[in-house]
Amino acid sequence: MECLGAVPTVIDCRENLVGGETHESDSCAYAGPDVSDVEVGDRVAYTGVPSSYAEYVVVPEGRLVLLPKGVDAQMAAGAMLQGMTAHYLAHTTYPLKEGDTALVHAAAGGVGLLLVQMAKHLGARVLGTVSTEAKAKLAREAGADEIILYTEQDFEVEVKRLTDGAGVQVIYDSVGKTTFEKGLNCLASRGYMVLYGQSSGPVPAFDLAQLGGKGSLFITRPTLGHYTLTREELLERAGDVLDWARSGQLKLRIEQTFPLSEAAEAHRRLEGRQSTGKLLLLP
Repeated sequence: MECLGAVPTVIDCRENLVGGETHESDSCAYAGPDVSDVEVGDRVAYTGVPSSYAEYVVVPEGRLVLLPKGVDAQMAAGAMLQGMTAHYLAHTTYPLKEGDTALVHAAAGGVGLLLVQMAKHLGARVLGTVSTEAKAKLAREAGADEIILYTEQDFEVEVKRLTDGAGVQVIYDSVGKTTFEKGLNCLASRGYMVLYGQSSGPVPAFDLAQLGGKGSLFITRPTLGHYTLTREELLERAGDVLDWARSGQLKLRIEQTFPLSEAAEAHRRLEGRQSTGKLLLLP
């Protein structure tokens, strides 16, 4: 989304820096004189640092996570960003619990597949929207209870049918423009609209006064950066995700890898919504 100009890029150079030969996860090649927690040769991963399409990247020490044994570079790259996103969505933004019903848009996407799994581990019922039967199969395998094929079905009608008109407690929406307004009609009273992406474009101007008439609803637009504000929070989320991936509790789908020289093709697949799970670039 940064490449499309939909998400701004912000660079903060105030922290102690570490140089790594990396693609979001690899080994530390150089540590600055004030670095204390990372040594040359340590296996590390990071998120939230721009300009990562390179063989060597300079990363603030506070953004690095040491990789535990049993987690290789591709597993870490496949789990960190999308796994921590799913983690904060399901555990913090709206903490799912037994008895909740959640609607997950793009349930076969990179975040979607992980979010479905976490939601099921927390005891929620999961409704997922997808565009094709192939993606429906993946979402079911991840644990989704009901699948809505939005290219053939009206998801608002289906959600109301599947909940006997009660609606869902939370919607996790990474799509934005084409799903937002109808999604509000799918929420139960005091339900949460969690808008964490905008793959179809930004949500149009909206009168917040409508939220009262629709059931005293809540809307939030979270980002991972605000859910890893401290190093302790970063390490807790990353630790959970990497441990779950290592144990098999969280199943990653690395659909395809590309050499760094073919980054443009990887972007075309993402922009064309042709991908499921994770695409990796290898230096």
